[in-house]
Amino acid sequence: MALEPLALPSFEEAYAPDDGAIAARLLATAKLSAEQDARIDRTATRLVGAIRANDDRLGGVEDMLREFALSTKEGLALMVLAEALLRVPDARTADQFIEDKLGQGDFIHHETRSSAFLVNASAWALGMSARVIQPGETPQGTIGRLAKRLGIPAVRAATRQAMRLMGSHFVLGETIEAALARAHASLATRYSFDMLGEGARTAADAERYFNSYASAIETIGRAADARPLPGRPGISVKLSALHPRFEAVSRRRVMAELVPRLIDLARRARGFDLNFTVDAEEADRLELSLEVIAAAFSDASLKRWDGFGLAIQAYQKRAEAVIAYADELARALNRRMMLRLVKGAYWDTEIKRAQERGLDGYPVFTRKAMTDLNYVACAQKLLALRRRVFPQFATHNALTVATVLELAGGEDRFEFQRLHGMGEALYAQLREDRPRIACRTYAPVGSHRDLLAYLVRRLLENGANSSFVAVAADDAVPVATLLRRPADIIGTAGNARHPNIRASRDLYQPQRQNSRGMEFGDRAALSELVSAVAAEVTLEAGSIVDATPEQVDAAMSAAREGFKHWSRTPADRRARLLEQAANLLEQRAAHFIALLQREGGKTLDDALSEVRETVDFCRYYAAEGRELFGHDKTLPGPTGESNRLRLRGRGVFVAISPWNFPLAIFVGQVTAALMAGNAVLAKPAEQTPLIAAEAVRLLHEAGVPSSALHLLPGDGSIGAALVAHEGVAGVVFTGSTEVARSINRRLAAKDGPIVPLIAETGGINAMIVDATALPEQVADDVVTSAFRSAGQRCSALRLLFVQDDVADRMIEMIAGAARELAIGDPRDPATHVGPVIDAEAKQRLEAHIARMKREARVHFAGVAPDGNYVAPHIFELSSADQLTEEVFGPVLHVVRYPADRLDDVLQSVERSGYGLTLGIHSRIDDTIEDAIDRLQVGNIYVNRNMIGAVVGVQPFGGHGLSGTGPKAGGPHYLARFATEQTVTVNTAAAGGNAALMSGGD
Repeated sequence: MALEPLALPSFEEAYAPDDGAIAARLLATAKLSAEQDARIDRTATRLVGAIRANDDRLGGVEDMLREFALSTKEGLALMVLAEALLRVPDARTADQFIEDKLGQGDFIHHETRSSAFLVNASAWALGMSARVIQPGETPQGTIGRLAKRLGIPAVRAATRQAMRLMGSHFVLGETIEAALARAHASLATRYSFDMLGEGARTAADAERYFNSYASAIETIGRAADARPLPGRPGISVKLSALHPRFEAVSRRRVMAELVPRLIDLARRARGFDLNFTVDAEEADRLELSLEVIAAAFSDASLKRWDGFGLAIQAYQKRAEAVIAYADELARALNRRMMLRLVKGAYWDTEIKRAQERGLDGYPVFTRKAMTDLNYVACAQKLLALRRRVFPQFATHNALTVATVLELAGGEDRFEFQRLHGMGEALYAQLREDRPRIACRTYAPVGSHRDLLAYLVRRLLENGANSSFVAVAADDAVPVATLLRRPADIIGTAGNARHPNIRASRDLYQPQRQNSRGMEFGDRAALSELVSAVAAEVTLEAGSIVDATPEQVDAAMSAAREGFKHWSRTPADRRARLLEQAANLLEQRAAHFIALLQREGGKTLDDALSEVRETVDFCRYYAAEGRELFGHDKTLPGPTGESNRLRLRGRGVFVAISPWNFPLAIFVGQVTAALMAGNAVLAKPAEQTPLIAAEAVRLLHEAGVPSSALHLLPGDGSIGAALVAHEGVAGVVFTGSTEVARSINRRLAAKDGPIVPLIAETGGINAMIVDATALPEQVADDVVTSAFRSAGQRCSALRLLFVQDDVADRMIEMIAGAARELAIGDPRDPATHVGPVIDAEAKQRLEAHIARMKREARVHFAGVAPDGNYVAPHIFELSSADQLTEEVFGPVLHVVRYPADRLDDVLQSVERSGYGLTLGIHSRIDDTIEDAIDRLQVGNIYVNRNMIGAVVGVQPFGGHGLSGTGPKAGGPHYLARFATEQTVTVNTAAAGGNAALMSGGD
């Protein structure tokens, strides 16, 4: 009998803009009796005493965190080194990386407070290395002198050894056999083994991870003793490791391909009666995760087995709902389930993703105390459900442990869990006081190079400076402070949200409101959007009649008359009309998405991003216009003399926009010119006139006078006639460099006033990747930038420079990730790559691909369906000089470079003559700053973040970057007197938000 679909936890409360309702409910249920509070205090005080009395001469992770706090330069430098150093294969890059990071902190004068061997050995090695690096020396100069003083190999070896020493305390073993041997030698009796770090990007990754899990289950099972569940050992699996496209829009494929793999592994675990736990993923994957889990859990082959479980994150607002879902699932199948309650592991990712996607609220709590409060509420719920679930409480917080013990009421049908290397003193005391209480050690297994990096990123995301782990051993912190209840910290429901974390909609206030987006992981919202878009497609397509040369003259005359009135319209009035247009765009998002898909071939996510960017343009220029045009500026001058500066419109602007962003660039050009007080003659691309017509209709409806804004569709001859007209006061153009030069020459040849040209063209956009970069992050960025929108963005990645020492692995992963992209109908939410704009564009791309197949090394050649589709291709060039022009489609060109020839790479980018976008993947700040300083590029995206995947950010700014709009690459038409450069550095959790983290402990 098939399991009836269960109701998934609702997004509505989780993403509500106000956390007050949740806080009020949690606060109401948090009250305990005075006797209970007294017992909790006594238990927690004893546990804290054990932590502070700990004389473990070896030390653990907590010792390192206390010695090198994440709020200090030394702590952050140490974590960055630990995250990346062990994966750097070449000596030169390693030496530069070590110098770069050790130079950021004062390791020489760091006075070690801990007596632990781990801390002292690491501090000694880092201090010794830093001592030979003198302030102000260049990397090249230092490298030359190190050999004389101590020798580069010694410095490198000492620092690497410090990292490996850290790794030995994060990771139980580099193989499952080594981990089991170490586990058997310890005092712990229960283990849950975690086999890997990052999720799969390729089919080969998923296959390798599956085999790793299967082998580990076999090895663990054969080594286990005869104890029954729940005392059996366990294994934790990540769904994202078992499928390369574990995402909501790929639901059909995930259910068909991943569910059988999960059932296979679960059957193997059942054969040894192991605890088999599915790890938690990010919030946008929650619904999909639960559906996958339900499908696997209900498989008939797993009947009468109580080892299946899942992890639940208390920092997610839907945690209680997930517990209820799991309970209902177990009830429906008359089974038991093991539920691990954790505080959370992706906090910074969740915050940033919600901001970028323009969501109403955050799926996680923004205050640590709210997470702790919710953890207790979830613990109460789990303990009340012990008939069907076996609760597993993962925590290193003495107050949380004591509270759970009190809520358990003396029963022992549950267990605690701790991370290997953490919480040892606390749980040693607990074992002594409560021998019947079980504790399981969560033990990462894998190479230090991979797993140390993964675990460090989790620490950087969740290592709150105010967390229990960070202060528990500090005698200067009163025990009473550690025992302060989360409910007392929150106080009232109005304090649920952290005051320093704005709502996503208010991200850019007071200047403007962020554009509204949606979460595709919300199945109800996605279904509603898809239905609304489909309904729009059934409407009359409409037809557009091309303008004639006579209409150009008439429109120019009308616009010149319209300018007289429009230019005198107060700036605030003009701004309010643009803001009204933005509101109308948001209300009619489905209509414009349908148009973008039908006429522009946009995928659903690209179309939504473009609508959002269009909204951002309207609000951005309205805000900027109020500031620049809203009032005169008084200038200093002699007594009796009044000097005022004011900005006014120039006259009639001609706006010529491209087909690749037929809504965002079209409206961006028009609204900027209108906000400056100009009248506009708008000439859209001949391939996408309907979108432009609808946009103009909306702007007129918002209040822009028809005399100030005229639409003139047609082919290039109409654009040429507009540019040549004697009445033009300025031209704004986005398109090819060749056409821009032609316009420039035409304007320069005219008699009369000099006509300004504002042109944005594409180019051979480059990305530079060195050996410190994380391959998974590189693959995500490259695939997104090179192949999203079928490579038809002027900011898309065309030329990838990869350091030779890591190129094979990087290219293999990028090619494998590209192979997993779905190519086809853009109306299908599962499609990643839609069609190119027309047959002519396809023909040009196919000619280039044919040439590359003859002249370059082919790393990937995808297969496209019939129609105007071009599959992603990846070619390796022997030299960047082989690419002489922009290739406007999903074709990536790769060039390797030796570590000592980075300067040649920068020179080749300079020689290209293009300067729209640049990407940099490096953990070495000197490398990053040198590239930024050297290259005159308008938009530079830097990825040096120390967390997992790049969260929703396109590798380059510019069109399609939701939630930021003009900040990252839109032409800034209101002030064009200097060369603009936007630098976006993706540091994520690397220090800046450490005091705000909501997970951990």
